[in-house]
Amino acid sequence: LPLPLLLLLLLGSALGPALGQGLGQTRFICTSVPLDGDVCAASALGTGSAEELKGTVLQLRETVLQQKETIMNQKETIRELTAKLGRCESQSVLELPGEGKGRKGFSKNTMGDLSRPAAAETLSQLGQTLQSLKTRLENLEQFSRMNSSSQTNNLKDILQNKIDDLEKQVLSRVNSLEEGKLSPRNESEERGKIESTLTSLHQRISDLEKGQKDNRPPDRFQLTFPLRTNYMYAKVKKSLPEMYAFSICMWIKSSASPGMGTPFSYAVPGQANELVLIEWGNNPMEILINDKVAKLPFAINDGKWHHICVTWTTRDGVWEAYQDGTQTGNGENLAPYHPIKPQGVLVLGQEQDTLGGGFDATQAFVGELAHFNVWDRKLSPGEVYGLATCSSKALAGNVIAWAEANIDIYGGATKWTFEACRQLN
Repeated sequence: LPLPLLLLLLLGSALGPALGQGLGQTRFICTSVPLDGDVCAASALGTGSAEELKGTVLQLRETVLQQKETIMNQKETIRELTAKLGRCESQSVLELPGEGKGRKGFSKNTMGDLSRPAAAETLSQLGQTLQSLKTRLENLEQFSRMNSSSQTNNLKDILQNKIDDLEKQVLSRVNSLEEGKLSPRNESEERGKIESTLTSLHQRISDLEKGQKDNRPPDRFQLTFPLRTNYMYAKVKKSLPEMYAFSICMWIKSSASPGMGTPFSYAVPGQANELVLIEWGNNPMEILINDKVAKLPFAINDGKWHHICVTWTTRDGVWEAYQDGTQTGNGENLAPYHPIKPQGVLVLGQEQDTLGGGFDATQAFVGELAHFNVWDRKLSPGEVYGLATCSSKALAGNVIAWAEANIDIYGGATKWTFEACRQLN
């Protein structure tokens, strides 16, 4: 600043308090002045600028209020769009690529109806069941060609037509689901109708298959569990007696992963895991006796037929495991001095959580099973080898013998001629 102006400012600063006392409350406004400017003129200019600033502040305030209102309106619009987007996503979930049964994020809704992915999975299972029925009809066609029965051919044609009709229903249901036409209630009704027809169809085919019984021995059959469900199973008509030792042997074929499931389970009142054979998840196959567990060294889920046997005695809980006629493992202290209890329920293909029920689809057996026999003693290695090689001198179980008359099947588990021994012989 020029020296005179600087002296004037310092003087004003020194006289300020005195002037304030004489003239009342005062206020000083600082204004920049050019080097060659007039201080008085600058003072007048400062007063005008204050009025302009006040006007500018008011304008800015008005602008801020308008922007705030605009932001509130935009927030409301965003909320509405988000809600609409959520509804669109829920309606188009079937169009998203699935990752199988274990896909996360899908569950039952609050109304208790099945979610879309669960319905799509049900359709997939129905399609596989229809394919299984077709395979059975192909077997029946071969049988009818050999036996040229007009009655058999007529019944086969009727069943083929029913399968064709069911396939059209399933296809129509898939299209309706993809277009979002089916409500959850209609979806449940449609599923119920199709499953009812399938049950009737299974019964008709089973009746037709009974016509082949005269042409095969009563033990020359196998059970097939094509799907991992909680409703396909077979039930042995008689219970086990009290046993202080046992041998359980069977032919088994599976390529299911992870784990083939539960080939058999025996439950008694108060103990659902009295005697169970299970391969669940990534665990090895296990034998459970009164909830005590032994891991079995089997390697059998390669899609080929294998013969397995497990023997056990209550004395010291000694057990042995055989695969394809050769002992692969043994141990002891498996439920020692605990006899197998009588008056239970013996189920093939499912693990029981309650007596005769409480099935869990994740533990269901997937594959084929045959020649399930039970003895109340330990078989010798030679006897086991005879079973595994389909010897004509092989024994049948003295407690449970494999015969069609001893087995009831439920839920679409299928039954046809056993071929493993024919391939070995």
